[in-house]
Amino acid sequence: MQLSVNGRRREVAYPDELLVWVLRDELGLTGTHYGCGIGACGSCTVLLDGQVARACLTPARAAAGREVTTVEGLARGEQLHPVQRAFLENPLQCGWCLPGHLMSAAALLERTPDPTDAQIEEAAGVNLCRCGGYNSIRRAVARAAELKREDG
Repeated sequence: MQLSVNGRRREVAYPDELLVWVLRDELGLTGTHYGCGIGACGSCTVLLDGQVARACLTPARAAAGREVTTVEGLARGEQLHPVQRAFLENPLQCGWCLPGHLMSAAALLERTPDPTDAQIEEAAGVNLCRCGGYNSIRRAVARAAELKREDG
């Protein structure tokens, strides 16, 4: 089976495997983290056709015919995505949750370029942070919105 991952067609040998393992083990895209395995923590978050999805709950087969974007696919060449740049300015303690927060923020900013604090809080709230870095996360998402507007 083929998947479109980060804009590239990729051959997948185990379509019935969970997407998180196909991405990590078959395709070497280890930015998608495995956390809880029940879709609660969000560290495995990817985008399917621009929508937030939990890769630990999604069979690879369910991504066929859709565009899968991982944290590695946010950057365009050498240019980091605004959420990547913003989180570099507002680092988290351990970073285990970071891929999920980056992907949720990227999806939010695509549909809401100038989010309110409440919208940021809602989007960030679907992911857990073991270190309690929620204030840094909210600042980073707000900063990412600024950077995205500056980039045009």
